[in-house]
Amino acid sequence: MAKQHPILEVKNISKLFGSVIALSNVSAKVYPGEVTCLLGDNGAGKSTLIKILCGVHQATDGEYYFEGQKTVFNSPREALDNGIATVYQDLSLIPLMPVWRNFFLGLEPEKGWGPFRRYDVEFATRTVRAEMSKMGIDIRDPEQSVGTMSGGERQSIAIARAVYFGAKVLILDEPTAALGVKQAGTVLKYIAQAKARNLGVIFITHNPHHAYAVGDRFIILKRGKTLGSWKRDEITREEMIRSMSGADELEALSHELDELARRKVVEKLADA
Repeated sequence: MAKQHPILEVKNISKLFGSVIALSNVSAKVYPGEVTCLLGDNGAGKSTLIKILCGVHQATDGEYYFEGQKTVFNSPREALDNGIATVYQDLSLIPLMPVWRNFFLGLEPEKGWGPFRRYDVEFATRTVRAEMSKMGIDIRDPEQSVGTMSGGERQSIAIARAVYFGAKVLILDEPTAALGVKQAGTVLKYIAQAKARNLGVIFITHNPHHAYAVGDRFIILKRGKTLGSWKRDEITREEMIRSMSGADELEALSHELDELARRKVVEKLADA
């Protein structure tokens, strides 16, 4: 079996905002047909890293490779044109518009010629049904307003849209953060569908249970540095939770507090 090469890779990426170090020597690999989970608490550097991956920021130091070629994306549009699609938490969907209009927002299909060109509504509605169906999503009515849909259903539109317009790498920024258990499960199913279609998926989350359900690789960030990087068979969910929660630090603090309490008891006994 031929060795698989990463579709996207960053090596020793650092990012400074003035004197503030947001990222320091972070490395990561993303493979087609795999889900790479990027985990960490608030302030860990997750948002800064994905903004570098999708062209919002450029790294202060380090190397960025896409499809084996060293590159720098100077804008999100440039990254998108090369096949890197990012789905943010706010989804950039317009609640009052129907599903088919949101699906083709900014890339509207047209028919006719010259001054007679017009929006091809029939093509749009037909395509939305077909593409959502490929992702295992049954759209009740393409005319339904997005604002009346659940959070999981809205995520499905954004994911299917990215796949349809040729994404090779799909970056999902905390897609399950504001969802209930059932809706989060629905989104995880769609992530698995994107993986099955050979996309390289980057799943940003602070929830290790969601990550472990679909992930193939796991990268944990802490204060702008890589705490560790593992394949699925190299770490258990419990070990991941322990690494993320800083259990070793909490245990050390607990021992320190116990020692301080013991010293106070000894001092009281000595003074008695």
